[in-house]
Amino acid sequence: MVRILVNDGIEESGKKMLEAAGFEVDMNNIPQEDLINKLNDYDAICVRSATKVRKDLIDACPNLKVIARGGVGLDNIDVEYARSKGIKVINTPAASSRSVAELAFAHLFSIVRFLDKAHQEMPLKGDTDFNALKKSYAKGIEIEGKTLGVIGMGRIGQATMKMGLGLGMEVVAFDPFVDEVNITLGNSQYKVDVPVKKISLEELLGKSDVISIHVPGLSQPIINENEFSAMKDGVIFINCARGGVVNEDAMLQALNSGKILAAGVDVFDNEPNPRADILKHPKVSSTPHIGASTLEAQEKVGSELATQIIEILG
Repeated sequence: MVRILVNDGIEESGKKMLEAAGFEVDMNNIPQEDLINKLNDYDAICVRSATKVRKDLIDACPNLKVIARGGVGLDNIDVEYARSKGIKVINTPAASSRSVAELAFAHLFSIVRFLDKAHQEMPLKGDTDFNALKKSYAKGIEIEGKTLGVIGMGRIGQATMKMGLGLGMEVVAFDPFVDEVNITLGNSQYKVDVPVKKISLEELLGKSDVISIHVPGLSQPIINENEFSAMKDGVIFINCARGGVVNEDAMLQALNSGKILAAGVDVFDNEPNPRADILKHPKVSSTPHIGASTLEAQEKVGSELATQIIEILG
């Protein structure tokens, strides 16, 4: 019987699909340090971001046939090495696109309308300071007509562009590997395709009022001090991509200098222990890496993973 270890969880619907295909599904999490002694008992492992599947683990498990990653990034897996050993490496790049894009805009709306700060102060101030509190948050910003710069023109980047266009924003984009994408707006009754051609990163940085980054995990940051310096004064910067793609020291410097009006940050260099000076910064809207954490996205992740595993091992 095919045995599958689901080490970081999967939606019940995905589990049922695998079991209906005749697979044995083990949902008991095995600690990272114990995997090297136990993973060879399984034909496949399903992970999210917590479990790492590196070369030493792959070498210790010759019976392993599939490594399945629930989500987009594969930076916690030695992908090329696994494939060189004949192991299939799969993920679910489309499942969470909408959810991540919505979180990017949740940060943006929270920033431009002071939602988090106002919510925190309301119970403290009470009725006596209501008008003063109202006055202190009277300088909100409408995003219609503002320029949204999207770095990364993949599925999540395109979902972010779609929302920006739908909200009346001007949208520009950059990706070193993509020249143009068509963004479909509308519904089943009326649809229109809006082409978005890439511009240079330098041009994007200089003209965008809001910048949202959507690139895979990288070995080096692509947004450093020079990139922040090239941005417009008062830009809003959103990172719902991966920790490590942005130089956090440079971002803090830009926040402190006023170059960045505010930042929305869902991902950090040192997860699960992000630096306190970012979390406590008054100009930062932060969340604990929840871009894909919606019921709908997790349902899609589970079913997509199960379908791919069944096709490979069924």
